[in-house]
Order: sequence, then structure tokens, then C-alpha cells
Amino acid sequence: MKRLRDADPNLLANLKKYLDDELYGYAEEQLEKFWGICITDIDRRAVHTDREGQPRLIKYDRFGDDISEVWVNEGYKQTVKQTYETGIVGYIHKPIPELGRKGNYIYSYAQGYLLSQVEPGFYCPVTLTMATAYLLEHFADEELKRTYLPHVISTGEVELYEGATFLTERQGGSDVGANEVRAVPCGDHYKLYGEKYFASNAGMCGVATVLARIDGSDPGTKGLSLFLVPWRNDDGTLNGIHIRRLKDKLGVRAVPSAEVVFDGAQAYVIGDAKKGFYYMMEALNLSRVCNAVASIGIMKRALDEAKQYAENRSAFGHKLTSYPMIRETLANLTARQEVQTSACFELISFFDRVMTAPNEASEEDKAWNRLLIALLKMRTAEEAIEFAHEAIEMHGGNGYIEDFVTPRLLRDAQVLTVWEGTANILGLEVLRLMRKFRIHERFIEVMSKELTNLRDDVRAFAAPVKNGLNELIQALGQLSGQPDEVQTYHAKKIANRLCDIYLSIIALKGAQESERNKTIARLFLQHIWNDDLFDRDMLSVHFFDVVINEKSELEVGDQR
Repeated sequence: MKRLRDADPNLLANLKKYLDDELYGYAEEQLEKFWGICITDIDRRAVHTDREGQPRLIKYDRFGDDISEVWVNEGYKQTVKQTYETGIVGYIHKPIPELGRKGNYIYSYAQGYLLSQVEPGFYCPVTLTMATAYLLEHFADEELKRTYLPHVISTGEVELYEGATFLTERQGGSDVGANEVRAVPCGDHYKLYGEKYFASNAGMCGVATVLARIDGSDPGTKGLSLFLVPWRNDDGTLNGIHIRRLKDKLGVRAVPSAEVVFDGAQAYVIGDAKKGFYYMMEALNLSRVCNAVASIGIMKRALDEAKQYAENRSAFGHKLTSYPMIRETLANLTARQEVQTSACFELISFFDRVMTAPNEASEEDKAWNRLLIALLKMRTAEEAIEFAHEAIEMHGGNGYIEDFVTPRLLRDAQVLTVWEGTANILGLEVLRLMRKFRIHERFIEVMSKELTNLRDDVRAFAAPVKNGLNELIQALGQLSGQPDEVQTYHAKKIANRLCDIYLSIIALKGAQESERNKTIARLFLQHIWNDDLFDRDMLSVHFFDVVINEKSELEVGDQR
């Protein structure tokens, strides 16, 4: 079994960049332990959950009463316990006992990245619990916070209440403004009535955060308020909540997603009743980062499976890795995974500062945060599917067989393009940021400065990125002043070009850190910008051992 430092030096290099020495030392040690559990016990349990041990709804008890209980297997329960006790949620909000200080989102997302390589389905409940904890800490009144937050951030000292965020309704989907769940005032609390159509972690959560409309409120998103809803009453009975059915999903079968009906559920308003949609959008940004982290985790697992198979499989008398096309595939996938992982952790470092102290962040910084989240969520989700596909193809027929992990990777990856906003929704988000904050002007300024600050030897192969930036500027000029229909038509295309440039800059900055990273950058830029049919350089083949086996270019040169 490889140690983490050997299995993923790129992850640790990114953490070293963004964590102080004390927290990095702690994180490296704890991540090594968690990695060991992930690739053994949690991985084995994930197979069982996906194949034989999926959540099941126990709708009625033996007396015919509606109990709406969700059964999960014992291995899944053990994964829940082990994961939350690492502080993946808790140590964002409370001190790490060994250090006497809080952790941060950088460390938490590193844990999520490892977890997602083996059980991305369970990372969904973790994400929902992270979002619930954020909403409670930053927006709930002191009594609500004192009553529920210790349970949501529990690391074993008190009973754990997993969280959930219920937005989606049958008639609305992404159009949250069409939501109809009612909130009726009832003294110091409210009663909720209506249904949520896609409620993940239903039956497993101790509390849920729910968007509902107080009777008499405005239509649309402005009239939505955010409520905390305990799943059960103090006596253990259901709190006016029933599960109609569990969704029969393509993948991520570990998380129970349900149609939930509220029939007088007791609920407590979080913060200002007029800001419910705003609060939930803050949580949505957090969840979108989790989505990107899950994506790069699946990308890493798919890449590792493809590499391992190619290194051990022979065809026509030779190892697969001796063939140029195999070398090209593995080298290019490695470059793409490492660059996008580095981009995610640069984003997370910025996200951590904005989310931890939102009152200190400027509106421009918040807009920049939202832009990078939208770009990386969109791209990494699509890449996770592509990587899973490539891993299946590398295995050939075996890749299509459920005895291997590759089919599950593809099934689990597919949801990442849907949860927390499709590419179309994210393209519209980018367009809103351009209209409201002129965020494209800051983007152009920052990317131009990054290009100017590159070392001469790196700037020498950065011309495609500069040309791409100039093309973006020209396209934005043509788009300016166009009718809404024209702008929305181009929104996703513009978002993709922004992402191409941002990721390329990440690759170029990384190229200044080592010779291997320079090769990674050249491969990545070739993937993004080179449309030539004939590849004269064949970098992925010539530098395969530099990228995959981390040999020096001198060693590779001696072999050639």
C-alpha cells in the first residue's frame, strides 16, 4: 500500500503552499491515517453499499404506522462514524484538540478529496452537513446555534446530527423562485406544509435546512425564508415529516435521496426571514466547491486505476505502457488532474478567507469567489465523467464489468454535472457576475498580470494563452450591448473560455516550481489550445517517465 506522499505528492505540495507549518504538519499526519482507512475499509464498504447494501425505506411499522425510516447497512454506519470523527466538518468550526486552534476549509476539502476517491456518494451527506454547520454558525440566532450546532459539528463527544439542505420542488427544479412549501406562524416557531422533491440525506439527517414561503410573503426568491427543521421530536417521533419514496438513482447510491412531505413540521427561522434565499446561496457556493473536490477525487481514482491496469496488463507481447497512444492518454490525464487539483486548492484558499470572515470580504472579492467556483465546478464535473470513461476504455471489456470499480466511477461521476447547477446554470451565473460586477474586467486584468509576471523560460511557451485572452477580449467586446437572447446563448461558451485561461495560468505558475511541472504545463496547454492534427513534439510520449514515474529529464534523455 502506497503512502499518501508517494500516491499523491501533488496534493501535499498544494497543502504545503496554503497551510502554515503547524497545521500542515498536523494535516499531513492525519491525512496519511485517513488515506489508509479510505483505500482499505471505506473502499470495501463502498462496494457493498453500491452492490448489495443500498439504503432502503421502511415506510410502515408492524402496526401500520408511517415511520418513514431509512435503513443503511452497518458498514456505512461505521464509515459515517470514522469520517466525522476526523473533524472533516467539526474542525472548521471548533478547535482541534491537539493544536488548540481551528482547522480550515483547506484541510477539510483535502479530507473530502481522499474520501471521494473511494466513496463519493457519502461525501454528499458530508457536504450537506458542512453547509448546515455554516448556515447555523453565520446566520442563526444564539439559542438556535447553542441548541443544534454542537451536534452538527460533533466529532464524537455528543450525538451527531448530520445535516441536509432541501431546496428542490417538483414544479421548480432550478427555478427555486417557484417553490411553494408553506411556513405558517405558530408562536415562537413555524409549521411547514408541502413537499421537497429531491431531498438528499433524508432520514439520516438530524436536522435539515429548508427553504419555505411564509404565508403572505412576496412571490419569487425574495419571499423565501430559511428554516431549521429537526427530523424528530424530543420523544423520538417524526416531526411532521414523511418520506414518500427513495429515488432510484443511477449512481451515488450510498446517499438516500427522497421525496419528503412536510405535514406541520415544527421549524425555526434562521436569521432574517427576508434573506432565506441569500443564505442558501451562500451554502450553495460551499456545496459547489465540494462538488469540484468530489470531481477531482474521482478523476484521481480513475487515473490511478487506469495507470495500474496499464502497468500490469500485456497485449501483443508488450506491456500496455509501452504503446505510444497509452502513454499519451496517461500523461495527458495526469497533467489535467494535477492542474485542476492545483486550481481547486488555490480557489479553496481564497474561498476559506471569504467564507470564514464574510463581513471582512469586499463585494468584489465575493464576486471573484463566485466566479472561480462556477468555472471550476463546471469543468471538473465534466472532466470526472471523461476520466471515468478513459479508465473504462483502458481496461477494455473488464472496465465495463462491475467486479471492477470503473463502472461505479462513471455512474457516480455523472451526477456531478447535475447537482448544484448544470453547465447552463453556471454559465448564467457567470453572465450575472459580468453584468452586476463587471467581473470579466477583473479577470482580464488579473490574468494579464499573471502572464506578465511569468519567468522568461515559462513565458516562452505561454503564447497560446495570451492569444486566447486576446480572443476573449474581442468576443466580450462583440457581446457587449447585444440582446439578452444573444448574451445567454454565448454564456456557457464564454465561461468555458474563462476556465481555459484560468487553468492555463495555474499550469504556467506551477511550471516555475520544477522541471516536471514545466512538462505538466506544456502537456496541459497542448490539450487546451492545440488543434493541430499532426503532433510533431509528441511530448506525452517522450516525457512519459518524467510525468508518470517522476524520473528526471536527464534520466529520460539517457534512455532515449
